[in-house]
Amino acid sequence: MMQNVHPAPESNEDDLYSGYNDYNPMFDTEDLENDVAFQQAAKTSHGRRPPVTAKIPGTSSPRPLATGFGSKATLTSSMGRPMTGTIQDGVSRPMTAVQAAGYTKAAVRGSSFDPLGQARGPASPLEKKTSDSLEEKMRQLEKKVNELVEESCVANSCGDLKLALEKAKEAGRQERELLRQREQIAPPESINLDLTYTVLLNLASQYVANEMYAEALTTYQVIVKNKMFSNGGILKVNMGNIYLKQRNYSKAIKFYRMALDQITSSHKQMRIKIMENIGVAFIKTGQYVDAISSFEEIMSISPNLKAGFNLILCYFAIGNGEQMKKAFKNLIEVPLEVDYEDKYISLNDDLHTNLLIEAIKNDSLSQIERERKSLAEEYIMTAAKLIAPAIETSFAVGYDWCVDAVKASHYVELANDLEINKATTYLRQQNFNQALETLKMFEKKDSRVKSAAATNLSFLYYLGNELEQATNYADLAVNSDRYNPAALTNKGNTVFANGDCEKAAEFYKEALRNDSLCTEALYNLGLTYKKLNRIDEALDCFLKLHAILPNSAQVLYQLASIYQIMEDPNQAIEWLLQLISVVPTDPHVLSKLGNLYDTEGDKSQAFHYYCESYRYFPSNIEVIEWLGAYYIDTQFCEKAIEYFERAALILPTQVKWQLMVASCYRRSGLRFLVRLCTDMGLKEVQEYITKLKKAEKLKEIREQRIKSGREGSARSRKDGSGDSGGTRGERLSAKLKALPGTSEPYESSSSKEIDASYADPLGPQPERPKTAARKRMEEDDFADEELGEDLLPE
Repeated sequence: MMQNVHPAPESNEDDLYSGYNDYNPMFDTEDLENDVAFQQAAKTSHGRRPPVTAKIPGTSSPRPLATGFGSKATLTSSMGRPMTGTIQDGVSRPMTAVQAAGYTKAAVRGSSFDPLGQARGPASPLEKKTSDSLEEKMRQLEKKVNELVEESCVANSCGDLKLALEKAKEAGRQERELLRQREQIAPPESINLDLTYTVLLNLASQYVANEMYAEALTTYQVIVKNKMFSNGGILKVNMGNIYLKQRNYSKAIKFYRMALDQITSSHKQMRIKIMENIGVAFIKTGQYVDAISSFEEIMSISPNLKAGFNLILCYFAIGNGEQMKKAFKNLIEVPLEVDYEDKYISLNDDLHTNLLIEAIKNDSLSQIERERKSLAEEYIMTAAKLIAPAIETSFAVGYDWCVDAVKASHYVELANDLEINKATTYLRQQNFNQALETLKMFEKKDSRVKSAAATNLSFLYYLGNELEQATNYADLAVNSDRYNPAALTNKGNTVFANGDCEKAAEFYKEALRNDSLCTEALYNLGLTYKKLNRIDEALDCFLKLHAILPNSAQVLYQLASIYQIMEDPNQAIEWLLQLISVVPTDPHVLSKLGNLYDTEGDKSQAFHYYCESYRYFPSNIEVIEWLGAYYIDTQFCEKAIEYFERAALILPTQVKWQLMVASCYRRSGLRFLVRLCTDMGLKEVQEYITKLKKAEKLKEIREQRIKSGREGSARSRKDGSGDSGGTRGERLSAKLKALPGTSEPYESSSSKEIDASYADPLGPQPERPKTAARKRMEEDDFADEELGEDLLPE
């Protein structure tokens, strides 16, 4: 045993690695086979597990330890049992504590370490879940219903209302099938009421989105009448909304009140919104007293801008001035829950603070605050303009009261705006002197208000054609606020009126740099470019303006005019067609469209739009002349008479219109007389028919003579000048043969017998440009001077 005793080495302070190989002899396992004590313990009962008794020894029970001489005894646990992994009766106890690391009872000395079990090969495939059971089928069906509801909501949010409704209907069918299957195998208490409620509510919502109000009401009734839905009563609000859309206000009020009774006071905001709807419904029915009760209750519980404004409207409707004042004061005292002070102004030069202020100046919270302030100012300004003429003896006194009330509130800045609105009201009443005096009061105010007042003054003087005063106030407005686009636009107008178009364009462009959405400056810039003959730039301005104001009649007309200048009639017609969809009764636009079609040779479309123009404005001489010429050109002279007679009424001093009427009657002749007699049922109609046939026959013979005479003269010229076509006797014989027979009346074709000339008592008139139809009409007049005797009755 002494061979296992290792004496301590001598201390050697110079040896840096002394003691490196020293270790506790208890951990020496190399010579266990030669250790007699260990072998004796392994072969005798010293290494066997003692029998388990009822008594559990404590942890302080003695435990044999290995000696320093190499003998080692079996270590027992606190329970008195051998350690895990010891050998008892030739069988080692399973090492269950280390099973997760890959050690098993089957592991023997020499086996490979395989904690992942790779030697066992691939694992057997997982057993497939059988879907034959009804419970599994119902679970899958319920999942499908939820997916259909989600798809319906997504389709609605994307704007595909038809698909959303189809998905909602399919979800309803699948949910009913699920209910039938579940009732067969489970008690009614196991039904998923939340799923049923969701499906029905979604279906009703999709019906409303598709404006199928009857089906929506039916679906809501199914939910409301089902006592199993605890919160179904709140949906009566939705039913009231549907009746409100259908203008069935009495039923809407009924359902709103029923919903109000079922909503507890803990849902304060919901009750407020329902009461607002009730008040609006009462206003729609003209029951202003009941509406006042609803809005006053709201203002006493939770005042808000909309309810306060509606309360003012109701008092205005019944004409109660004192209550209007009280309601106005309540309106301007409604808390907005925003900071009235400008907290975004930096008071120092700290870079970090300035960057932080710039970052939060336009964040979501700041935008909400600005929207609330803007909405409040709009309500207050509208209410002041509404009640000012009604609360006092004159609107000026009423405005002064409103201004004083606003000055005592958080909206001090609105007082100046009310003063400017007061001046605008004077303008509407055409009281220009009072408007000027009111606006001149702002000359000593701060720069913003002074600029606004000077802009209005400049505009007033510009309308009065006092360009000097307009220029002075435009300069004052620009100097007070260089970033005011309205002031720059007015300055450009005054410069344009003085003839300096280039400088005016610069002011308009500066106004657009300050406010890119200043439509007045953009429109005036386009007109300026058009006057400067910079057509492409003008077109660009009006196209930009059309993108901002797609339904502006002025912009559409300017675009058509520019394309007409660019000699592109097709584009001009397209823009004019868009224009008449906006202003379908403008006679000037209709006549312009007819003129373009006439230029393109489309007479039918030109006639249609000229007729429409004449229908809305029957005093346009150009339209009347074109329509009269059109009917003459199409051989409907009796219809042309109507237009020329109207022209004679409009311009009675011009003789040509009476002559046009006479020419139409002459052209009509016997045909017109026969038609009149036929319409009137006169017995002379047969006589006139006979004469008409005779006159038409004579006209046909005469036309044949003229045609044959022209052919003979052409042949004679072809034969040469040496032979003049026969002897003198032969020529005389031919002339005699050309004379009418004894039974035919002899007519003279000399133009001296018919004198169509006249003297205008007003002197020579400026000649109007001749259209193709008018030229044809005048040629026909000249031809009828020779044939007029043939068409007159005997």
